[in-house]
Amino acid sequence: MSENDLLIEEILKLKKKSGALILAHYYQRLEIQKCADFVGDSFELAKRAKEAKSDLIVFCGVRFMGESAKILNPTKKVIMPRPDAGCQMADMVTVSKLREMKNTYPKAAVVCYVNSSAEIKAESDICCTSSNAVKVCESIDADEIIFVPDKNLGAYVAAKLPHKMFHLYYGYCPVHKNITLEDAMNAKKRFPDAKLFVHPECEAEVVEIADYVGSTSGIIREAENSDAKQFIIGTEYGVVERLTEYNPDKKFWLLSPKLVCINMKMTSLINLRDCLKDQFGEIDMPEELRMKAFSALDKMMRI
Repeated sequence: MSENDLLIEEILKLKKKSGALILAHYYQRLEIQKCADFVGDSFELAKRAKEAKSDLIVFCGVRFMGESAKILNPTKKVIMPRPDAGCQMADMVTVSKLREMKNTYPKAAVVCYVNSSAEIKAESDICCTSSNAVKVCESIDADEIIFVPDKNLGAYVAAKLPHKMFHLYYGYCPVHKNITLEDAMNAKKRFPDAKLFVHPECEAEVVEIADYVGSTSGIIREAENSDAKQFIIGTEYGVVERLTEYNPDKKFWLLSPKLVCINMKMTSLINLRDCLKDQFGEIDMPEELRMKAFSALDKMMRI
């Protein structure tokens, strides 16, 4: 057996012994995904966390995801193998900057992308993910919306809802923003028979030439269900790994080698093993903050 196989075997034994529920994002290393009870995007993982029966949740992702799991499960222990794994986009928006926007646009409702800290969620009216952002913003009884922190996702939603006024924060995902129209056009030239699937965190000009635009889970479902056999994937490399592993009859190419999230790759099998063994990396926060953040997350979950 390989070292990875031995570690996975040890992790599965520790998981069974502790009764832990392991959640992992699609951007995690493939070997981490194989240890998880459930793999999903931000929205699916939030749902699974809320429905969790286990008293111990191990979250393989970045910190805002572990925070969301704790916000939804105050009585459960939520631990992360790498609690230091952050999100650059989430870090771009601060409470003081958001409050400035709220003062500037007092009639606007605040929609925050789930890729944000507990403090930002607590300042918001409702959360959204890339899979439900249009639905969430459509549901709001307000003509003006402050959308934080991702300007690209916000612009994508605004184009779908022209009857509403959007005030976009200037945040972005560095990984997806790195992809240029030239990158996309070159990929289409290299693989002329392939469908181009991209995430709405990409720049507008990249989104405009895609055959499909959707969340991480949406991209995976669409690729798996499509009659097409070749795909250019314009989101994080972990999605290409997963699609290739579970769909051997199809071909998948990463739009650009720039599409790798270093923070999502921080979690190793050793980190996960040690976290299960010693139960370190616990996520916690003041109850007042948790309750305020819960309101925004819970409203999203009910839509």
